[in-house]
Amino acid sequence: MPRDQQLGVVLLVGCIAGIIIYGWLVFFSQWAILVLQLTAFAGVAAILGVLAWIGYTLATTPPPKPLEEIEKELSQEAGGTKPEESR
Repeated sequence: MPRDQQLGVVLLVGCIAGIIIYGWLVFFSQWAILVLQLTAFAGVAAILGVLAWIGYTLATTPPPKPLEEIEKELSQEAGGTKPEESR
């Protein structure tokens, strides 16, 4: 069996085992409330973490050059001058 198929089988079996364990913890254990609280916290923390990462990326990325500056650079590289704009 190829390596990627082996990894797929491991993921499949591990996820099914995780579902069974989580179901047992939520419905049949004495720690059901704690498990639900931890799960909710992890879900909210993951969503807010992704949003914070997006915000950080937006805040630290420099703005793009204006279109006029790019056109000027392209015309200089081509060796010509900026073509006249039609009216």
